[in-house]
Amino acid sequence: MSGVRSKICGITRIEDALAAVDAGADAIGFVFYAKSPRAVSVEQARAIIAALPPFVTTVGLFVNISRCELTEILEIVPLDLLQFHGDETPEDCDGYHRPYIKALRVQAGDDIAASCRTYSRASGILLDTYVAGVPGGTGEAFDWSLIPQTLSKPIILAGGLTPDNVAQAIAQVRPYAVDVSGGVEMSKGIKDHDRIRAFMHAVRGS
Repeated sequence: MSGVRSKICGITRIEDALAAVDAGADAIGFVFYAKSPRAVSVEQARAIIAALPPFVTTVGLFVNISRCELTEILEIVPLDLLQFHGDETPEDCDGYHRPYIKALRVQAGDDIAASCRTYSRASGILLDTYVAGVPGGTGEAFDWSLIPQTLSKPIILAGGLTPDNVAQAIAQVRPYAVDVSGGVEMSKGIKDHDRIRAFMHAVRGS
């Protein structure tokens, strides 16, 4: 069985969250970014989390959010982990009494190792695809060979993963975890339960 962990992100419905958990996902992701087609309200996220069984990590994705707004969300939504997907500095990510991961949008020439050192207090680094003007959720994969073999932080691989390519991605990158959203959807924000099961089957078999 694969030791690689998994997150199904962009969850907007209780039934999709439960399907992800039933398929074996370790974490569920919620997008708190109004411009995203997968954005959820605090009420939606709170209701979904209340329906989850124990031992499922809940992750909130944020893009350049103000400290005041994020603090208000955390007073309502019991998130376990924060994911910063914008231009946040290490100082912007600290101070919420939650562990966090920092997303990097990868392109040729990036010094991923240096970024890992910069975000020294992060629990992990998420690597996503660089598309100008788009903070994430592009559905496109990047060149995995750009990832150094040895990094100081656990790596969460994202960007264009699907049931068809995730096993290859794991074999090549050997990440700590994989993160999928669009690759298991029937439409933006609505998950395809068969694709979730196929994705998780590929992760476990890798």
